[in-house]
Amino acid sequence: MNRVNLAIIGGGLVGASLALALQAGAKARGWKILLIEPFAPGDSFQPSYDARSSALSFGTRQIYEQLGLWQAIGRRAEPITQIHVSDRGRFGTTRLDAGQEGVPALGYVVENAWLGQCLWQGLDRDVVSWRCPAEVSALQAIEGGYRVRLNDDTLFECDLAVLADGGRSGLREQLGIHVRTTPYQQSALIANITPGEAHGGQAFERFTEAGPMALLPLPENRCALVWTRQGMDAQRLAEVDERSFLRELQGVFGYRLGALRQVGARHLYPLSLVEAQEQVRPHLVVLGNAAHSLHPIAGQGFNLSLRDVQSLAEALLAGPAIPGDLPTLQAYHRRQQLDQALTIGFSDQVTRLFGSNQPLVAAARNLGLLGLDLLPPAKRWFARQAMGLGTRPDLRSKA
Repeated sequence: MNRVNLAIIGGGLVGASLALALQAGAKARGWKILLIEPFAPGDSFQPSYDARSSALSFGTRQIYEQLGLWQAIGRRAEPITQIHVSDRGRFGTTRLDAGQEGVPALGYVVENAWLGQCLWQGLDRDVVSWRCPAEVSALQAIEGGYRVRLNDDTLFECDLAVLADGGRSGLREQLGIHVRTTPYQQSALIANITPGEAHGGQAFERFTEAGPMALLPLPENRCALVWTRQGMDAQRLAEVDERSFLRELQGVFGYRLGALRQVGARHLYPLSLVEAQEQVRPHLVVLGNAAHSLHPIAGQGFNLSLRDVQSLAEALLAGPAIPGDLPTLQAYHRRQQLDQALTIGFSDQVTRLFGSNQPLVAAARNLGLLGLDLLPPAKRWFARQAMGLGTRPDLRSKA
């Protein structure tokens, strides 16, 4: 039966990043990596008005620089030079500025299709082989690894299986890995917007009585909207005509970027905080959204997963010649536990704090935003969290 050293199940942004982070060391060790992905990437990048995007923190840029990939990614990465945080109907507001933090940008917004293509084109085919399109139908623990069955009944074995198949991982459930789910009773409405004025690299985090929203800068003077609303209200906004939608969005966001001119396709995503109760077993790692899925408003989910990727790659390449031993995987998980706890806690508390309409909470929130401008150390801490530098000393020291 065919055997590989690592089987990465899910070749999306997280799985492909892990393959890229491992491939140089894997080549030196003679490891073979198999990347299994249901959706084949296109042969070439096709720009689209409606392309979904990800917010990459400055810390994520540092990781991709170490992997030699940032130059390619950066060609279509829109820098975030300022973040404007406000609470609708209240005086509390603060601005985070890249210049004040001593970095070229607080973060970047990149179309997922472009990021995915850069990752896949960076893979070394001598080390990383693909099964794409393909899906794993069954995963079985065996002595010294896992047996993997694909949907075409192909069987092979691996020393280490990495589960990176997303927040609704069927394989995670099949293996009996329980999750803790905390519903937010909200949905995120995602769409691209064209403003009347140049966004100038500004990102906006706006908190309202109906839910938080983010407007992030994109190339071609578009903006990526993430608008969090209650279930039925979110469905209504997804279905109203374009003119009515823009009018309602304008009333909540205001005219900071002039009149909003165009909205693209609208998509709804129910929101929950999902945390896997196990992230490592002998010869198994759960990674990405399969390990933890966060509220999108703070923009921390993918950036945390990439730090997990970096830590896992470093642990594996410093470990035994055959990957998958439990002590190495446990050491990786211990290293990332604090980062995960702080990042998940920060994201969850920001979501809850700014989603509450209780008068005392709203007043405290307003004072907190005012206090950030009055207390430079607090503002710098908040900026470091937003940039993905607050929980990892190895990244923080380089900014």
